[in-house]
Amino acid sequence: MTISDFRSGSRRRPEDAPEPDEALVAQAPATDAWASITACPNGPLLVRGDVEILLASGEPAPRRRRTVALCRCGASGIKPYCDGSHKVVGFTTDDEPV
Repeated sequence: MTISDFRSGSRRRPEDAPEPDEALVAQAPATDAWASITACPNGPLLVRGDVEILLASGEPAPRRRRTVALCRCGASGIKPYCDGSHKVVGFTTDDEPV
């Protein structure tokens, strides 16, 4: 959820969430941009939408698609992106709901 979501009214703030900082809301561009991040069980983070991914150096990561998979296991040969190595190394997560 972005600050512009609050401004446009396209999303409702959860009741227990803090109020958005008004100074940041004023600076946020009014766009229809959206993004979502999904943690795949025993796999990567799927990033969908209009998001800039920065490398440790601060440089933008090259991106050719609106949906990308980010490595969580640390074994990928094409970091920050996933190459499926999590399957080979047996990476597991605790993402399953209790």
